[in-house]
Amino acid sequence: MGITSTSDSAGITTITVDFPPVNALPSQAWFDLAEAITSAGRSLDTHAVILRAEGRGFNAGVDIKEMQATEGYDALIAANHGCAAAFAAVYDCEVPVIVAVNGFCVGGGIGLVGNADVIVASDDAIFGLPEVDRGALGAATHLARLVPQHMMRTLYYTAQNVTAQQLEHFGSVYKVVPRSELDATAREIAEMIAAKDTRVIRRAKEAINRIDPVDVKTSYRLEQGFTFELNLAGIADEHRDEFVATGKPRSNS
Repeated sequence: MGITSTSDSAGITTITVDFPPVNALPSQAWFDLAEAITSAGRSLDTHAVILRAEGRGFNAGVDIKEMQATEGYDALIAANHGCAAAFAAVYDCEVPVIVAVNGFCVGGGIGLVGNADVIVASDDAIFGLPEVDRGALGAATHLARLVPQHMMRTLYYTAQNVTAQQLEHFGSVYKVVPRSELDATAREIAEMIAAKDTRVIRRAKEAINRIDPVDVKTSYRLEQGFTFELNLAGIADEHRDEFVATGKPRSNS
């Protein structure tokens, strides 16, 4: 359980997330994930990184129960800083990051996937941002890298999910495969990249980031400012308390 990394002679580092039951990560785990990804990219022996997860789904975002069980704002601030660190680590990793998405990828998972270089997904994978149902905002920056602008707005306001097949149609998911083939498919892409001259691939990653039309780190930080505003107003606590108590979004009635 936790964050584990394994490297092999092909130059591929595989980072696995395992936080049962749903891979909702506590604050420290986001920082640990950021460190694992950053360290892998810094090693000249690593030519590509695969980010995957064990269990029912790829990622369920932050651990809301941890947040609500902590007095004051320390857990909230730590979760926000941890997410920002992990998302940035994927984006800034010195080698390409391939994400293998199984089951659900929601909330903070969208930040990881939206900043990745290559996405493969199982045929049962769904993607979404339930943030407005939790009294929060965030990761619209990353959802906008997966779907067109108006689709992003619709999904964001309604907290609806989108399927792996839809993202494949939009061109953001490279390939959709049965779950039993997911790891092998991610490995196949990683091997193709790892076989290239890593000196060239590392410069290619840096070059692509530098021509990106959106500064993903500044954009996400802007979103976080509105999340903090909702927390200071007490609105976010209302939503999170309801979710912890019932497992359902807070009703507006």
